[in-house]
Amino acid sequence: MSKAAGKQASVPLLDVNRGNRELHEEIMEAIESVVLSGRFLHGPDVGELECAIAGTCQTKHAIGVASGSDALLLALMALDLQPGDEVIVPSFTFFATASAVSRLGGIPVFVDIDPHTFNIDPSLVEANISSRTRAIIPVHLFGQCAAMDRIGAVARSHRIPVIEDAAQAIGASYLGKPAGAWGDMGCLSFYPTKNLGGMGDGGMMVCQDDDLAAKLRLLASHGMSPRYYHKVLGINSRLDTLQAAVLRIKHRKLDEYSRARQKNASRYHEMFQARGLTNWIELPYQAPEAHHVWNQYGVRVRDGLRDSMRKHLGELGIGNEVYYPVPLHQQECFRELGYCDGSLPHTEQAAAEILHLPIYPELTEAEQDSVIMGIEQFYQSASLRRAA
Repeated sequence: MSKAAGKQASVPLLDVNRGNRELHEEIMEAIESVVLSGRFLHGPDVGELECAIAGTCQTKHAIGVASGSDALLLALMALDLQPGDEVIVPSFTFFATASAVSRLGGIPVFVDIDPHTFNIDPSLVEANISSRTRAIIPVHLFGQCAAMDRIGAVARSHRIPVIEDAAQAIGASYLGKPAGAWGDMGCLSFYPTKNLGGMGDGGMMVCQDDDLAAKLRLLASHGMSPRYYHKVLGINSRLDTLQAAVLRIKHRKLDEYSRARQKNASRYHEMFQARGLTNWIELPYQAPEAHHVWNQYGVRVRDGLRDSMRKHLGELGIGNEVYYPVPLHQQECFRELGYCDGSLPHTEQAAAEILHLPIYPELTEAEQDSVIMGIEQFYQSASLRRAA
């Protein structure tokens, strides 16, 4: 370890400014160019970013929208989701995955996860399909793709569309195929904490089908074409030119960001194992078929010690977070769906045990040392308390 015990430097969970600082001059020039052009909406940067993202996802089309949440909503609108229609989703995910279903009057059908990858369990997807199922939304959680070959096979056999929630997984792939290219549609987020993060909200939808892409664009622009002529009821969801200009610059470094995250994850693995901490902590699992881009690094803290460890690390100034402390099926707003404690045991256990550690590209080795040292100190203290 690089520092004496008890002298760890503080480590932020995420430091957005480090990455932005390196690109400051380029970003400011790009913003000034947009300001001078006056094209704050539908400027050329939007189209150029759409082309770049389509290339990353290996899709024919990419459509910029105002947020990842809007991307999910618009994808369901494009499927003409009706009140009472069911959509299969994981419960262990961010709220937007299921809220988009409910906002349209649909019914989220929550499915348990694979306890290793934290992604939706493909074997349970088919078991939850009914005559009212209109879509399946697998989430590529924490930067690792769900088992899309198996999910896709189930969906095709029942002729059910698949919407990939790839908000945390741009640049990831499964069996060599990028996130976003497996389903009928893919949804991305450019929220500042994402692997490709903007300076505010932003999102993107990707797909292969020409007619579907045209429908998504129409729905994202008030259902209007030509101007002031409304063919369908759409919403107002546009990726503004300022965000696109910034994202174009950062997109050029996406592969570099992913490699840095992968390096940090590998070093964590090595350090946890070398210090013998895997006797108490379960490290995140990477499926051999997956190209993981590590939006988050989540360990399982056993024996009910997660919250105590979190408090200990916080006192040392070491950033950490729980994604997600309350599964969606246990949220108050979904109570009427009838799920009870124990309904999704793997999801509930993950929510009680998982703890996320800093993994951003600019994280230094000294900072990683501090994280490991803080965790090691926690277990040393716990052992002393038990011995006493």
